[in-house]
Amino acid sequence: MTAGPVVVKVGGTMVEDDKTAPALWETVAGLHRSRPGGVIVVHGGGKAVDRHLDRLGMKTERREGIRVTPADQLDEIVSVLAGRINKAIVGEFLRRDIQAVGLCLGDGNAVPTVKATRYSFDPGRVGEIPAADAPGDRRDNLLGVLLRAGFLPVLSSIGIDADGFLNVNADDAAAGVALATGASSLVLLTDVPGILDGSRALIAEIDSAGIERRIDSGEITGGMIVKARAAGETARRIGAPVVIMSGAGAGAMEAWARGEPAGTRVLPR
Repeated sequence: MTAGPVVVKVGGTMVEDDKTAPALWETVAGLHRSRPGGVIVVHGGGKAVDRHLDRLGMKTERREGIRVTPADQLDEIVSVLAGRINKAIVGEFLRRDIQAVGLCLGDGNAVPTVKATRYSFDPGRVGEIPAADAPGDRRDNLLGVLLRAGFLPVLSSIGIDADGFLNVNADDAAAGVALATGASSLVLLTDVPGILDGSRALIAEIDSAGIERRIDSGEITGGMIVKARAAGETARRIGAPVVIMSGAGAGAMEAWARGEPAGTRVLPR
């Protein structure tokens, strides 16, 4: 069977950085051309959503590392993530002769989502991806069909259920895509070099137990909690390390593509 794709999660800050984003798109485009399984890009866009909601006089609230999503904000969030940002990324790849296709998690039921229930509070129209016992067979998935035809899927973290749209944390979305497609690797690009310890030094390798210890100690905080936990769970399920690394420019990504150490490797145990 052909190797699974490389799933690359890109944060909204990287997408909007005109100085560093071009090099990143070049690197991802080259990876898509060279890897037999191709590449899937999953993106966020939280800061762009914040600015848009602020212009509309809507309050932004985050708890436990996720965006609380009231029903009256959902259409605005979707318009930014699945609309403007998604199509801007597609355009970047088209300019590099990569046949990119912009989608959301719900298109073709590529990655099924449900309303999140794991939080101690009601987060509104926040979605999550149901647990799977094993990675999916990408041949039977819309994303697999596109990859086999040479396309690069670009997914916003918007799910769809029977009641409408769901806003899914982009790290969770990337983990779900990796599981649904039997990915060979998951790379989570962020605005820091990787997971840092209490003295702000890079942790080269860690597993799920180590992540929980460092969350309990207060070393891993904020949005990195969601990112690190998603990485640990996904690594275990796909049976391969997940890498959290800097997406500020293409240096870390280029090193990783060459097989060199980069970022934090989250081990599958």
